[in-house]
Amino acid sequence: MSKTIAVAFTGASGMPYGMRLVECLIAAGERVQLIYSQAAQIVAKQEMDLVLPAQPRETQRLLAERFGAREGQLAVYGREDWNAPLASGSNPPDAYVICPCTMGTLAKVAAGMADDLMARAADVVLKEGRKLILVPRETPFSAIHLENMLRLSRAGAVILPPNPGFYHRPTDVQGVVDFVVARILDQLGVAHQLVPRWGEPEA
Repeated sequence: MSKTIAVAFTGASGMPYGMRLVECLIAAGERVQLIYSQAAQIVAKQEMDLVLPAQPRETQRLLAERFGAREGQLAVYGREDWNAPLASGSNPPDAYVICPCTMGTLAKVAAGMADDLMARAADVVLKEGRKLILVPRETPFSAIHLENMLRLSRAGAVILPPNPGFYHRPTDVQGVVDFVVARILDQLGVAHQLVPRWGEPEA
């Protein structure tokens, strides 16, 4: 049975991680609920030369075509769309991934400041005991960053910085991206074959 996975794109660097995650979730047959910020639109253009439309419906059509989503598999919502299912504990997603995650967004979630759909969805997922995964793309971490991450970890969130391994010997940027996305998919319980696993013979 397919899962419903919410994904948020913030304005942190690392848009290739988020896009690859959505692509893999759709390929795996999962339902995806996507939210993105205005800053994420800037990052998508800068890092991937990808224009994310301002209107969620246009983005939904664009990404559904790009990733071959079936009818109803991908839903895109605006940050102020309080009628979205993931705004309520009566209809939470099975899991929620903020990827990439700015430190500002992480701080809002840690403080319980659910003043937009992106933060409210995180609040809902935590209070309903579902999995929340944050992929903070920042370095170095300040004491404030670390304290916020510790607070979220104690609340049940998974803090998954995009720190790639190199034992699979990636030969390009895609290989590095896939390593990080593979770790996210593992946390979600979504099967994949993006990278060989440690200790397993190579195909």
